[in-house]
Amino acid sequence: MAEKMTPKQQKFAKLAPPRNKITYADKIAGATKMKKGGSAKKKPAKKKGATPKNKALYARVKAEAKRKFKVYPSAYANAWLVRTYKKRGGTYA
Repeated sequence: MAEKMTPKQQKFAKLAPPRNKITYADKIAGATKMKKGGSAKKKPAKKKGATPKNKALYARVKAEAKRKFKVYPSAYANAWLVRTYKKRGGTYA
């Protein structure tokens, strides 16, 4: 059983958009139509970055980068990691 609304709550209930309608904010946020029992459309999976082919070499260089740089991950550490991995013969798929 619903509790009785105060006059202030009634005023705001009238101003609020219906729950089954899409508002402008929903459109901006990429919401889809709300259907009873329906689900939102799924976005296609994001492409992941290049993966190293020689995982053992990559792990060694990464461990070295963690020891060498105070802050890891960082732009400098990651750039050094890629450069060193490639110098040592590593490739990406």
